[in-house]
Amino acid sequence: MTPAQGGAAAGAVTTARASAGPPAQPPRQAGTPHRALRNTLGRYATGVAVVTARSPNGLPVAMTINSFTAVSLDPPLILWCLAVRSARGAAFTAATHFAVHVLTASQHQLATRFAGPAEQTHDLPMTTGPHRLPLLPDTAATLICRQTGLFTAGDHTVLLAEVESHTAAPGQTLLFADGAFHPGPSTGNGRVCPVDG
Repeated sequence: MTPAQGGAAAGAVTTARASAGPPAQPPRQAGTPHRALRNTLGRYATGVAVVTARSPNGLPVAMTINSFTAVSLDPPLILWCLAVRSARGAAFTAATHFAVHVLTASQHQLATRFAGPAEQTHDLPMTTGPHRLPLLPDTAATLICRQTGLFTAGDHTVLLAEVESHTAAPGQTLLFADGAFHPGPSTGNGRVCPVDG
C-alpha cells in the first residue's frame, strides 16, 4: 500500500467573526485533489506491515498496509484499514483470524511485493502458524489476531481484532513517510509474549 488513503473531511466554510476568539482557519479550497491530501498525510511517518490470512478457498493472501494501529491494551485490540475496492478485501473480511507482520528495514521488497493489486504469495517461503495462518519469516514483529469487528469508514473498511499472541525481534523496522521507505530505530527484545486473559 502506498501512503494512508484517507478521505477529506467534509465541512462548511465559515467566515471569521469580528468578536474575540480563536483565529479563523483558512477556508478549504473546493475540490482539493486527493493527491494533495495524501501528500499532507504522508508527512506523518508510519510503520509498514504485511497482513496475511487464508482465503475461503484455503489459499494464502497478503497485503501491505501502513494503517495498522494499537487500540487498547486491556483487552489487547488493534485495527487496520482495508480499501473497499481492494480485490483481496473479501478474503480478509471473511477471515476469522489474520497475522500482522511488522517489517524490518531490509524487507522493503516485501512491502512493494504485496502493495499491488495482484496476489504475490507464490514462490515465497512461508510457514504455517496458529489457525493455519501463513507467516512471513524474519519480521520485526508478528501479531496473531482474531477479528472482532468490521465497520465502514468512507472508502475503507476498518478491521478490529484482538491480539491472541505476539513476538518481537531486535533490529531496525521499516518506516514510510513522504512517499518513500526509511529505516526506523533499532530496538526489540526478541521475546515471545502470549497475551494475558
